[in-house]
Amino acid sequence: MASASNDREAVRARLVDLAQTIAEERGGVGLSLGELAARANMSTANISRYFETREELLEAIADHWFKPMVTIMEDVLASDLPPRRKMYEFFARRFVAMRVKWEADPVKLQSHVDVGSEHFEQVRSYIDLADHYLGEIIGEAMSEGAFAGLGIDETISLVNQMVAPYCSLTTMVMLMDRLSEEKLARIIDTIFDGLSAQDRGARAVSGLRAA
Repeated sequence: MASASNDREAVRARLVDLAQTIAEERGGVGLSLGELAARANMSTANISRYFETREELLEAIADHWFKPMVTIMEDVLASDLPPRRKMYEFFARRFVAMRVKWEADPVKLQSHVDVGSEHFEQVRSYIDLADHYLGEIIGEAMSEGAFAGLGIDETISLVNQMVAPYCSLTTMVMLMDRLSEEKLARIIDTIFDGLSAQDRGARAVSGLRAA
């Protein structure tokens, strides 16, 4: 019984790899179970034993793509690092992994970005998971006095905006040659040293300029 289950998972994994290859060749637009069946030398009926719908296939591709990133995030969360260092590693390790892919084949990485943009609903759950994990790090930092006066959700939003080039694949690909771990570390230090609900005059200065 276990052998049959393992065989099914092996075939399913091979089909996901093949679907990703198709997407890399010409993008994910119009990727269908029929096309996958033709490339795999299988009938459409046989393909449906592994993926009942196109959406299920796309979810499997997203799962395959993001699984290493989820492992990175969970490893960081499980570590004994202090919150400041934990937040840096949370973004830095994923950034480095993406940079390795970009250096190996920037066109291939861009194809994955395009597929993710075209099928955002299939990747939304992973973005939500990343925000959940980031919220845990922020909660640890708040327990030590960081981000005074801010709520967790607001802090998540602010942090994501400040580190967008290191976590948004679309932005990362455009700016890759200008990004570095050193710059990211300075951004994280700035976030921890200065981010709070306190108004230090920026809005007042903005108001004067508007007048």
